[in-house]
Amino acid sequence: MGYRTRLSMLILVDSFIVMASIFVSYWLLMPTMDGLPMAIVVSSIALFICHHLFAHIFKLYKKVWQYASIQELIAIFKAVSFSVLSIAFLQLMVFGTMFTRTLLVTAMLHILLIGASRFSWRLYRDTKLNLDKEKKRTLIIGAGNGGSLVARQLMNSEMSELQPVAFIDDDPQKQRLELMNIPVMGTLDEIEDIVIEKDVEHIVIAIPSLCNSDLNKIFTKCSETGVKTQIMPSVEDIMSGKVEVSQIRDVQVEDLLGREPVELDTGRIGEKLTGKTVLVTGAGGSIGSEVCRQVARFKPEKLILLGHGENSIYDIEMELKNTYPDTVFDPVIADVQDAERMHDVFETSKPDVVYHAAAHKHVPLMERNPHEAVKNNIIGTRNVSMAAHEAGVTNFVMVSTDKAVNPTSVMGGTKRIAEMIVQHMDTISDTTFVAVRFGNVLGSRGSVIPLFKKQIEAGGPVTVTDPEMTRYFMTIPEASRLVLQAGSIAEGGETFVLDMGEPVRIVDLAKNLIRLSGFSTDEIEIRYSGIRPGEKLFEELLSKDEVHSEQIYPKIYRGKTPPVNIRVIEELIRTFERETNENLSGQINDIAHFRIRELRRLSAAK
Repeated sequence: MGYRTRLSMLILVDSFIVMASIFVSYWLLMPTMDGLPMAIVVSSIALFICHHLFAHIFKLYKKVWQYASIQELIAIFKAVSFSVLSIAFLQLMVFGTMFTRTLLVTAMLHILLIGASRFSWRLYRDTKLNLDKEKKRTLIIGAGNGGSLVARQLMNSEMSELQPVAFIDDDPQKQRLELMNIPVMGTLDEIEDIVIEKDVEHIVIAIPSLCNSDLNKIFTKCSETGVKTQIMPSVEDIMSGKVEVSQIRDVQVEDLLGREPVELDTGRIGEKLTGKTVLVTGAGGSIGSEVCRQVARFKPEKLILLGHGENSIYDIEMELKNTYPDTVFDPVIADVQDAERMHDVFETSKPDVVYHAAAHKHVPLMERNPHEAVKNNIIGTRNVSMAAHEAGVTNFVMVSTDKAVNPTSVMGGTKRIAEMIVQHMDTISDTTFVAVRFGNVLGSRGSVIPLFKKQIEAGGPVTVTDPEMTRYFMTIPEASRLVLQAGSIAEGGETFVLDMGEPVRIVDLAKNLIRLSGFSTDEIEIRYSGIRPGEKLFEELLSKDEVHSEQIYPKIYRGKTPPVNIRVIEELIRTFERETNENLSGQINDIAHFRIRELRRLSAAK
């Protein structure tokens, strides 16, 4: 129906209602009088004009009536009230009196008929939707503001496949009540009985203020019913316009971590980044690319995307250009192992801030390729940090790992040596050098989550190394925020550590992913494969001699910095480089393993 046709129909219907209201009220109250008094004729004409005037003012003809609610009813009340008051004033001025009872009945009929004409449109639409489309019977957990928003959106959306049939809420004051004609049937402890009673096919968790640990408990209860469970978007995403309330999403493993994410001190970070030139190494990797996204939010003058893989650098450049068209992005294809190239890049770009995220991080792979671990993690860090020092960079932040604590692996040993290089550079340079240490990152390349997902998609088994193996976990955005925050509060030489809560058993993570994928552990087998070379059962974030008990920022600790014997490190690196240049490629890994053991002993020395 076109706009003009719709407008004409509404004006025609309203005109009939206006005239009918005043004449019906006249005949109801004065049935014995012959003819129409002049006052009624004048009042009916004036009411006709006033109604359309105030209908225009309060935009009654521009409302989308198929979504009519209390706000539309208020608009009708205002338009009718001002119209009738205008007629009352006219009668008083022209005839010296008001037909009070007639006006009151006219107003009531006016509101009743106008409201009925509008809300019948919504009633027809809702009834037609329910008849035309087979929808899944949906249970909403949470009968508060979030639950009512979700229910309204699901009921009003033509595209939605979900039909709310019941609420669950632990608030005793809401029990046995109704919200939008949908009953609040019980508490979370009764969920299995309610699912059976109402023949529920879908569950939506609609409590925006829910913390992760409580969400974990609720999701566990829901998963026991065997019904698909989803969650409403966060309040932040709804308010920012990223998503709509109706865009229900699957529960992610990040939602079940059991702790709240780290918040940024945006003011302090903005002082360091806004209007500055920022360089990120490893910009195409999981952490590096997210660091770039976080940095771009603070409107740097230029963001240099340095990486070895051309495809990943191209992808992050295109993404950032589309999102932040006013920022200059400079993609640089380079290898941190090339000292001369690093020097040239830094001298040309003159960055103010550097985030060094380029590294080899896969523990088993580095056990088999220690030579590459040394070149990338140690020599690469030396090259980048020296280039930063010579170029007069203000802040240098290196991304490290919990595996650098009392290292048992090649990857951990090389990252610990890289930390020591950064700590030493802080003592000889005007640049502020710091390291940021965190645990496993959910969803990053080579992490356990993508592997588990592939194994589940293939029907199992899901392979876990040991039933007692635990790890600290964080999300990619959390890791990147910590990197930015560390750079803003750094004084120089520190190793920053995130309070990552309690470590998570890998087998529990696997079980959660299996449930999130809609399966049970009876359907997807979990198989134990044994600990791999270089792996620990339990990871640490700080060794005993590094621990500072106080937080310097919410959820961020600063580790102590033991003295570094840089001469020994430099001699080992020179020996490594000389021996690898003199020997055949087949001997390189043996030499690397020998030197790694020396480096590991050095890094563990007190």
